[in-house]
Amino acid sequence: MTEMIDFAPQARLVAAVAEGVADGQLEGATPCPEYRVRHLLGHLIQLTGAFRDAARKDFGPHLDRDPGSVVPDVGPGWRADLPKLLDELVEAWRDPAAWEGMTRAGGLDLPGAVAGAVAMDELVVHGWDLARATGQAYEPDAPSLGVAEALLTPEEGDRSGNSLFGAVFPVPDDASRLDHVIGLSGRDPGWTPGA
Repeated sequence: MTEMIDFAPQARLVAAVAEGVADGQLEGATPCPEYRVRHLLGHLIQLTGAFRDAARKDFGPHLDRDPGSVVPDVGPGWRADLPKLLDELVEAWRDPAAWEGMTRAGGLDLPGAVAGAVAMDELVVHGWDLARATGQAYEPDAPSLGVAEALLTPEEGDRSGNSLFGAVFPVPDDASRLDHVIGLSGRDPGWTPGA
């Protein structure tokens, strides 16, 4: 049987960071050059709903959408929508059936266990993006970081310098585990909004 991941700690952390976003910060820059804070929040809402449905094997056209095809945005109810979707995501991935067989997300067919790992990576990395963009503390739990690290670490013998999502940003050997994960995602762990 596939080992299940508990999404609850990371979902709570992302919800807390989102709650800490002031209305005046919605137009602020983020580590994702094409996104303002409002777009990053819109992306979190979309990916949370999509990976909830991927866990449920609730296939529909929304699971065929390439996440890079549009710049997402938030609606007026985003402060209620995101925590609700995060709770639903947690519950959906508590079902052992979510981790078995195949599912679909972002227009790709993939094993349920891989979809779960990608969903966790998305929450860890984009949670960092949001926290960094809005000047908030951010400390994911060790199991959540471990899932993202395992997904992003290039396979042994891979000399491309790339992880699953592109070029790795080099970090010092003594950097924190979170900084290593952020570097593996291709981001500069030292990024600040004014840089």
